Amino acid sequence: MNGNKSEHGAASGRDAARPAARNTGAGRLLVAVYAVFALSSTARAVFQIATKFDQAPLAYLLSALAAVVYIVATVGLSKSGASSYRVSVAAVGIEMAGVLAVGIFGLVDPAALPDDTVWSGFGAGYGYVPLILPVLGLWWLYRHRADASARS
Repeated sequence: MNGNKSEHGAASGRDAARPAARNTGAGRLLVAVYAVFALSSTARAVFQIATKFDQAPLAYLLSALAAVVYIVATVGLSKSGASSYRVSVAAVGIEMAGVLAVGIFGLVDPAALPDDTVWSGFGAGYGYVPLILPVLGLWWLYRHRADASARS
């Protein structure tokens, strides 16, 4: 028994060799950070739109877009499977593009965004986490791309 591997033992060995799912271990921390940003950006957008939308509508709509992106990324990253993987890649990719676009747009035409969004100044108001987070997210998703097909 000790030296013989049963069919069940071989399967357990294969499972142990398989990398952890993208939403376990450090992936959970990534999901938690995305969840915090989903909550904070949603609260910010709701407050801005409800109380002072007429002052900077574009900025506040961008805050709302960021909130939606963070919510979708959180949900996608928290689940396993090929569909969730694709949703995660799309959301985190849109987040990266948004942070870069809004950051550059704010540099080129500061008057166009008279009030800050989550992504203004490349996320400067949030310690540049909005700039770093999609880089880490895309890296994590790249490292766990095999999970998408293995756990569909």
